Amino acid sequence: MLLSTTPSIEGRSISEYKGVVVGEAILGTNVFRDLFAGIRDIVGGRSGAYEKELAKAREIAFTELEQHATEVAANAVVGIDIDYEVVGKDGSMLMVSVSGTAVVLS
Repeated sequence: MLLSTTPSIEGRSISEYKGVVVGEAILGTNVFRDLFAGIRDIVGGRSGAYEKELAKAREIAFTELEQHATEVAANAVVGIDIDYEVVGKDGSMLMVSVSGTAVVLS
């Protein structure tokens, strides 16, 4: 499965548009990790705990996007947009949403 943020794939033609596909992941953050991440951010270092959760959520969202594209018999997704949001009570959850157009490349 080819995935691209661009509207087309260089050297390939889109022969069929299958529609918009979406992948989403919402992960709760651990209270203790939040505490340690906050301390680390105050000191000026990077927050490894948040980076790890963000990467995990992004991976889940992309996996879901690919599954939906496969279900509609696409072999690529173009025009991918990635959005990050903090949701839930007191921003206690992280949401990653990816969307794009499932296509068949010839």
